[in-house]
Amino acid sequence: MSSNNTDQNVAAAQAMLASDKLPFHRKLTYGFTDMAGDLLFTLVGSYMLYFFTNVFGLAVGTAGSLLLLGRFIDALGAPVMGVLVDHTHSKYGKNRPWFLWMALPFTISIWLLFTTPSLGSTAKIIYAGAMYIIAELAYTALSTPITSVLPNLSANSDERTSANSIRMVLGNVGNFFAVTFVMPLASFLGNGNERRGWSLAVGLYAVIAFIILMIAFFDMREKNIAEEKIITIRESVKATKKNWPWVLIVLANLLLWTAYSARNAALPYYFQYNLDNKSLISIFNGFSIIQIIGMASVPFIVKYLHKWGTTVLMLGMTMVGQIWIGFAGTNVTSALIGWFLACIGSGSAMTMFFSMVGDTVDFGEWKTGIRANGFLTAMGASFCIQMGSGIGSFVAARILAAFGFTAAKAVQTAGSLSAISFTFVWVPVIIYALSAVCMVFYRKWEKHEPIVTEELAERRAREEATTEE
Repeated sequence: MSSNNTDQNVAAAQAMLASDKLPFHRKLTYGFTDMAGDLLFTLVGSYMLYFFTNVFGLAVGTAGSLLLLGRFIDALGAPVMGVLVDHTHSKYGKNRPWFLWMALPFTISIWLLFTTPSLGSTAKIIYAGAMYIIAELAYTALSTPITSVLPNLSANSDERTSANSIRMVLGNVGNFFAVTFVMPLASFLGNGNERRGWSLAVGLYAVIAFIILMIAFFDMREKNIAEEKIITIRESVKATKKNWPWVLIVLANLLLWTAYSARNAALPYYFQYNLDNKSLISIFNGFSIIQIIGMASVPFIVKYLHKWGTTVLMLGMTMVGQIWIGFAGTNVTSALIGWFLACIGSGSAMTMFFSMVGDTVDFGEWKTGIRANGFLTAMGASFCIQMGSGIGSFVAARILAAFGFTAAKAVQTAGSLSAISFTFVWVPVIIYALSAVCMVFYRKWEKHEPIVTEELAERRAREEATTEE
């Protein structure tokens, strides 16, 4: 009789899994979290090095070192943040309350980061470093629950992929408004005072981001919060044991963000100095909105190429786009074609990594019996973003500094121009290729996902049956 009850519970659990649909409005407001985050944090990834050297007034070598140091500290904070999320228990859930708690600290810290105080040279370096670290930590505290909440929104992997795709599309909308309009807006608001203009423009963005985060918080709901067990730090680390798909995702995502950040850090310099057209910075950044096409198509492509194949395809497209730009030279139209390909590829690849890191949480639970949402997703997402961005920006800054780049020069030397071009085009190609290699090895583990999902459903059904008895 007990066996029959268990079988019935297993069947019921499997049926529930198939019907675990996430309402569209919840997918939409889940995407608002990334839209708000990208509206502000994209400014850090795309313009921080440029702002520090050309507006704030730091030497490129100093700026690069600050970016690496800040990202390193924040990367170490990512697993800590993951553990904090795993130990969070409130009436709002585990992840949801962090959007309420961090909305104001995040938005204010980003605004202060792009505000230039009247200080001496040494004090300015200290201010820049301190605000950069604070802003990065605030973003980590916001971005970690954005990723770790995904497995709690639905137990259905397809629903998670769909929700994550919408999230990435909306994140890209925030990205678009950030990179396209911030420089023209800063110029307009500053009226000749570039420092004042940047502070006012980013301040306006901060207000908008805060409102969007509040909307996301009020609509979000997490499932089965009461049933989740409190896990220790030791157990969180144990969840990584023999979790090879998670290891591969961390390596591949770290490489992706390193390449992406090196490219973005060099972009303003490439158009201002190599193509001698500063207005192209906002234009090309604005055209990155095209990556929405790739992000929106991800759920459909995955059905045919699977997750690993889709990711490799998109990384390959990114490399083709980068190489195209390299051979385009000063032909802006040709460079724009390459940029389209690179943006569609990189944006879609990011979508895949955020989705797959949620799947590795399931694998870790299946392998070890421990479900460490916060820790695994913090390391697989926030850590990779922070550390990869730091390494990418540092590499870009060191290459430029090594070849004599100085922001004070209106015209750069031939060596500096070559360094800018190499950093913008070829460094990302090399690193994207390494990321693709990692994903080829991920293929083996993706085949296990149906087994993992089914066995986890059966385990939970047995536990429920045992509890009922």
